[in-house]
Amino acid sequence: MPNTVVVGAQWGDEAKGKVVDCLAQTARMVVRYGGGSNAGHTVTAGGETFKFHLIPCGILYPDVVCVIADGVVIDPAVLTEEIAGLHARGRTSDNLHISANAHVIMPYHRILDRLSEESKGDSALGTTGRGVGPAYADKSSRIGIRVHELIDPNRLASRLREQVADKNRIIQHVYGGEPLDADAVVSEIQAYAEVLKPYVRDTVSLVGKAARNGGGVVFEGAQGTLLDIDLGTYPYVTSSHPIAGGACIGTGAGPTSITDVIGVAKSYTTRVGAGIFPTELLDEIGDGIRERGHEYGTTTGRPRRCGWLDAVVLRYAALVNGLTRLSVGHLDVLSGLETVKIAVGYQLADGYTEDLPVDLPNRTDLVAVYEELAGWDEDLTGVTEAEGLPANCMAYIRRIEELTDVKIGSVSVGPAREQMILLS
Repeated sequence: MPNTVVVGAQWGDEAKGKVVDCLAQTARMVVRYGGGSNAGHTVTAGGETFKFHLIPCGILYPDVVCVIADGVVIDPAVLTEEIAGLHARGRTSDNLHISANAHVIMPYHRILDRLSEESKGDSALGTTGRGVGPAYADKSSRIGIRVHELIDPNRLASRLREQVADKNRIIQHVYGGEPLDADAVVSEIQAYAEVLKPYVRDTVSLVGKAARNGGGVVFEGAQGTLLDIDLGTYPYVTSSHPIAGGACIGTGAGPTSITDVIGVAKSYTTRVGAGIFPTELLDEIGDGIRERGHEYGTTTGRPRRCGWLDAVVLRYAALVNGLTRLSVGHLDVLSGLETVKIAVGYQLADGYTEDLPVDLPNRTDLVAVYEELAGWDEDLTGVTEAEGLPANCMAYIRRIEELTDVKIGSVSVGPAREQMILLS
């Protein structure tokens, strides 16, 4: 099996977890390489549904090594809860490893995230409030607390007291909030540290050697291409690198060790939070897609904004990620529509383009240009092979391939493992 990066090809929430879960059946290792508990990956297996925020989706296979790598920011409260949840359902976490160099989300990060968003009013970015942005800010400022410090009781206490004092000044004097009690924070975090300590190790060597010697490593991305801090629709982005290149930055595996990059996309487009959305449907069709697709955030429960598939976005994702193939999901959600549309370009005040404008987030003159295809009425949820897909559905799939110049290797017609159909 090749070393494979699974990356979101839109604004996140594309059902990457299901693709990772399917790949994990034959993988040696699954590595989460970026983001934090603002991500939510759902896996349905054996009639059970699991929702992961930090633990890699391969955890349901006891023989697969699962790694939370350096590029992730870890909320110890969320992670310990996830581990306990696995145990309560009779699943093991013995195959889980946590990078000693990953940064830790602290209670003050969550508070600062919330207070910052509230202070912006109508200009708020729509973050999840999980403290991810402030944790990455501390990382970049070189004042963050890493996991190896988390499990060192003496160092943890001194670092936390230092940081709480600093953050309290901001909480009180900038935002007018209530200060944190340093002793209470130390006590809370030390309790989490005791649970997580057995899982901590040098994951750079672990992942690097596995990727170099024999392959079979799946790099699990979080969020999506258009949320990348550099290449996404800034400032309405996340604070990390969800793109395929983030798999190298966040794990230590060299780029030459990656042989396959799968872009995951829905058969339509969704996003949460604020920011431009060229194909958004503010009508009954959009509402219908939301309800049929259960388009509510795994992490926040927020309703997702829904729209037609955007080939401009997918072409951009193919370019910046070097996609070798696509996996297109939620095809069943479009059943029953008389016609389906794909945005093939944008009309701007200064002309037509089929490329993503560099100033997309600031554009007020953009109108999506659509190509319309015949829809299909058939229920796809019971289809198990490509031959069972309706002709109009297959025509839609082939048109996506033509517009993106990327082969579609698999499609999904429901949330279960068995509802993934291989095309090539």
